[in-house]
Amino acid sequence: MSDALDTVFAALADPTRRAILAMLLEDDMAVTDVAEPFEMSLAAISKHLVILTRAGLIAQEKRGRVKWCKLQPDAMRAASVWMQGFGQFEPVNLDAFERFLEEELDQPQP
Repeated sequence: MSDALDTVFAALADPTRRAILAMLLEDDMAVTDVAEPFEMSLAAISKHLVILTRAGLIAQEKRGRVKWCKLQPDAMRAASVWMQGFGQFEPVNLDAFERFLEEELDQPQP
C-alpha cells in the first residue's frame, strides 16, 4: 500500500502531470491532443503519460492507429483517504489560544 501511495504522490508532484489529469477530467483524449497545449516534445509528454499510467492514474489504449488516455479516478482513492485522515482535527483558533495563554500567564503561580 505504501509503495502505491508513494507512486501516486510522486506522479502528482509534477505540475505538467497535474495539468494532464485536469484535462482528462473532461473526456478521454488522444495522446497528440494531450500534448498540444504544452511546449514540449511528444516524447516528453509520453514520459509523463508513462508515469501517470504506472501510478494507475490513467489508462492508455490503442484505438486503431491512435493511442488514447483515460482518467482512472479510483487510483486517487488511497491518496484521498490518507489526506482526509489529517482533516480529523479541528482548526486551531489562534486568537482563542492566545487569550488562553495570557490568562494562564497572568495568574499567580502557587
